[in-house]
Amino acid sequence: MNKKVSIRLLKTGVPGLDNLLGGGLPEFSFNLIAGSPGSGKTTLAHQIMFSLASPTNHALFFTVLGEPALKMLRYQQQFSFFDINKVNKSIRFVNLSVDLLEGNLERVLSRIAEEVKDYAPGLVFVDSFRSVVKLARQKERGESELQRFIQQLVMKMTNWQATTFLVGEYLTSESESNPVSTVADGILRLSQNLHRNSVVRKIQVVKMRGQSQSPGLHTFRISNEGIQVFPRAIINRDATIGAAMNISTGQERISMGIPGLDEMLGGGLPVGYSLLVVGPSGSGKTILATEFLAEGVRLGEPGVIAAFEKSPSQLLNTKLYALVKAGQVGVINTRSLDMSLDETLHDLIEMIDRTQAKRVVIDSLSGFELSLAPEFSEDFRGSLYRMVAELTGMGMTIFMTTELEDRYTDLRFSPFGSAFLADAIIMQRYIEIEGQFKRVLSVVKVRGSGHSKDIRLFDITDEGIIIGEILTGYVGIMSGRPTVADFNQNNPVIGIGGGNE
Repeated sequence: MNKKVSIRLLKTGVPGLDNLLGGGLPEFSFNLIAGSPGSGKTTLAHQIMFSLASPTNHALFFTVLGEPALKMLRYQQQFSFFDINKVNKSIRFVNLSVDLLEGNLERVLSRIAEEVKDYAPGLVFVDSFRSVVKLARQKERGESELQRFIQQLVMKMTNWQATTFLVGEYLTSESESNPVSTVADGILRLSQNLHRNSVVRKIQVVKMRGQSQSPGLHTFRISNEGIQVFPRAIINRDATIGAAMNISTGQERISMGIPGLDEMLGGGLPVGYSLLVVGPSGSGKTILATEFLAEGVRLGEPGVIAAFEKSPSQLLNTKLYALVKAGQVGVINTRSLDMSLDETLHDLIEMIDRTQAKRVVIDSLSGFELSLAPEFSEDFRGSLYRMVAELTGMGMTIFMTTELEDRYTDLRFSPFGSAFLADAIIMQRYIEIEGQFKRVLSVVKVRGSGHSKDIRLFDITDEGIIIGEILTGYVGIMSGRPTVADFNQNNPVIGIGGGNE
């Protein structure tokens, strides 16, 4: 062979799947779609078929199930990808159940060959291929006959130059030991797991010859549009290192939109940083986030907010209403309680690309954890790490909020032990002065930069957040109780609550 063969990749028409496959399905490849009952195998096969079938690229779909093809089509027609005009024109359905029941694999192979020769398809599907396997194993010399049948089928498909899909209800152990797995060019495995009250669907590209696929398990959903895959966020180390170098060498900063806060941060928040704002309920975290987005709009930097605690209708009662209505801030509704991190990240990136956003708000991490399916919330720290790394790698400046239970005896910045992910931290808290609760804030850290160490009073007014004077006096924690060791007589501090959240 003196000339390198170029293999054409076929776009599957399944959102997110081509990314997993390394660009698409290799033309003329021999593929296995495996999974448990109800995992979405037939839906995936139909979605690929209807996307690729055309008057010049016919598709044959063989069914070896006990139910007739009409029953299967009745349900598949409910998906938006189903095109009735392609049936019996670009797509032909053939039922092999009668041939299979006769128990002659040669007859089944002969029937497939006859149909393929007559229709000249570019796509061939056999569902469910496991029925053929079961029949062979029930017979004497079944394994050897099955092996010969598969080898003959593969050779015929290769000669026919058809891209082939065998669909089967295989468990992991079965698909690994099955002879189909040995000869298949590509293997897709689907699963459906019940975790507490949430159903999580996942897909894995076990192998795909000749190209680099995305490893690991990836979540997907089945909706009225069909299957949508959400590729797992994989941290790009080079991009992360590059972003860190840009942050450390170039200190371009953005304004927070609140007079006095930029000075406390050392001149503003560095571009590409992740900021964590910590405070008790009602301390003004969301209002601070709103000012952050509004300032971005004023400077020509659109923003996106993922609201995990408030619905869009609740957010529209604030200053965000005008920004959202004008299309300057995108709002992602994340009220579903069985999401995955990858689905959330997919929606964020999609809206970032659409709005050309520079600023991202996640309000709040506490609500984010609750919105995830239990399987994902159990590894929330790792999930959050991947999300932050992906977004900052894109050059986004991230504003995150989190709420913690008031505690007087310790100092914490996150319930997840994930404060280390933040490049900067602003802490909000309540204090009691002369019988009234007052709000104060301080900058805890700004990575690689000097910042104010002051604790400052602030008010929330109709005009937004107004930062006031420096809190004078020394407040300590002794024996689990807030105490005042010294204080300014003009501004007596009677007690401090919560330290932070």
